[in-house]
Amino acid sequence: QVQLVESGGGLVQPGGSLRLSCAASGVTLDNYAIGWFRQAPGKEREEVSCISSSDGSTYYSDSVKGRFTISRDNAKNTVYLQIHSMKPEDTAVYYCAAAPNGITTVQVMCAHYYGIDYWGKGTLVTVSS
Repeated sequence: QVQLVESGGGLVQPGGSLRLSCAASGVTLDNYAIGWFRQAPGKEREEVSCISSSDGSTYYSDSVKGRFTISRDNAKNTVYLQIHSMKPEDTAVYYCAAAPNGITTVQVMCAHYYGIDYWGKGTLVTVSS
């Protein structure tokens, strides 16, 4: 059974930092592109960042570019999302998702949720003073 489990969420003050993790079981993440998405209260889910496994290419939405960094450790079967300079508008449930390598580019995966086979259940991030 495939599971993606997000962790690392919590309450953080504006300007603070956080690192989210997406750990996989039942699947080797080396074979998948991984994306982070978020859903703020009362809003639709939106893309945050995606990373390829085949060439390490990355995509970031304009709203997080320069503050978020996606990375992966295939040996640990885990993908990370490092968040800096956090803002109240970053408050959301953050989800990771996996799409098989070669289906599409990370840009299309992120922007159109294309090719995604698996979703995690999310981790809540709250940015508040």
